[in-house]
Amino acid sequence: MRTIAVLGGGIGGLAASYYLCKSPQVTKIILLESSSRFGGWLWSTRRSDGAVFEHGPRSIRPAGAVGRNTLNMVDDLGLGGDILPITYSHVAAKNRYLYVNEQLHKMPTSISGLLRTVPPFSRPLLLSFAGEILVKKSKEDDESIHSFVSRRLGKEFADIAVDSLCRGVFAGDCRKLSVRSCFPPFYNAEQRRGSLILGMLLGSGPTPVISPGPLAQRSVKESWAMWSLRSGVGSFPGSISDYLQQSGKVELHRDAHVKQINPSTSGWKIHMEDGAISADHIISALPAKALSSVLPPSCQPLIQQLQDISTVTVAVVNLEYDGLILPVTGFGHLVPSSEDRGLLGVVYDSVPFPQHNRPDGQTTRLTVMMGGAWFEEAFGSPESVTVESLLARATEAVSRHLGVAAAPGWSRVSVLKDCIPQYYKGHYQQVDSMRGFIKKNNLPLSLTGSSFDGVSVNDVIFSGRTAAKELTGNGF
Repeated sequence: MRTIAVLGGGIGGLAASYYLCKSPQVTKIILLESSSRFGGWLWSTRRSDGAVFEHGPRSIRPAGAVGRNTLNMVDDLGLGGDILPITYSHVAAKNRYLYVNEQLHKMPTSISGLLRTVPPFSRPLLLSFAGEILVKKSKEDDESIHSFVSRRLGKEFADIAVDSLCRGVFAGDCRKLSVRSCFPPFYNAEQRRGSLILGMLLGSGPTPVISPGPLAQRSVKESWAMWSLRSGVGSFPGSISDYLQQSGKVELHRDAHVKQINPSTSGWKIHMEDGAISADHIISALPAKALSSVLPPSCQPLIQQLQDISTVTVAVVNLEYDGLILPVTGFGHLVPSSEDRGLLGVVYDSVPFPQHNRPDGQTTRLTVMMGGAWFEEAFGSPESVTVESLLARATEAVSRHLGVAAAPGWSRVSVLKDCIPQYYKGHYQQVDSMRGFIKKNNLPLSLTGSSFDGVSVNDVIFSGRTAAKELTGNGF
């Protein structure tokens, strides 16, 4: 296999290129990114005074096979010395809050907390979990997360805790999102063990075998809950692109907007604004809709299914306040849709990662997340909303939720348009059908990225690895 084109220079495309580099079968990789920077939604700002602000994901979990896989990559890139780990004993890992009925409520983290009735819940959570083992499993092949959790753990838990969780993770509506695609371990636990509890205790099915490298071993020994990097998560894709540049195998192209791809005798002809290139195979890490717009008419069934994958827009408002202004300490708080549809949650960035504060003087960094599935309802179209109105909404929320009277000394508003794909009921069938069409028609095309196999950083990196492995047969 001579030349592989990777479309999209977000973390998925970078990961696929990284793993392709390790295959002796691949002689040339062409990575095409339409914007002026690599990394996609992994995006950090480091101010001249040393303060770091995240505009996308701000921490990564080390757990499971996909978490080990990412840490192995971090090791290989020589970033181990830049890791900022947060252990499970850290206050940011232990303390997470919900804002319900205009009050902050700490989520229970101990057995005693589960035994007592803790607001905003009307009964001890242990009662919900104790009865779960007796609930019959569903005969449906998929259902919404809200339906699944209501059935197994009760409607109140679904309405408050799970609604908030899905807003924090997917910026989405748990009444539409698929449990099978968004939380596969939950779905598998019920199908294979008949219970979430038994699934957690006994395992819910096979998982990929990833041998832990030194950093992954350290994460287990030190009991990490999450981690970041000294210069922000955005420095991770920067290190991957440096690695690719130095490999001698990869051509990196920024500002390379793909207009059309057409079949050719050797694979594909990829047309861009300033010319065309040929490739034997394409790994697409583009968002589903972006890929649909460049495929040839002969791929019409695939084009339609790609267009059916929805996305949501999130407003991310970074705020910096002078002094220590938080009334509580923890990772942050989430807001259920019943409380405020437009406001998803507030992250207390200074608590987990004080190393990202500016070194001179005490400050508090916060990030307010807004919109998601409710963006247009709350703010209008992403094209027409103003930075001023989003900033005002964010600072008003901080004032109301946290009792902060002061105005922020610094702020930045980012509107991340179509940043998180939404896996609605039946998503897994859509993805299987798309890959089936590709296989049936012998298309030299692989699908990777957040539109298909998981939206977390770990999932997207592992998806890139899987695409490279299936193409080359390498075990990495």
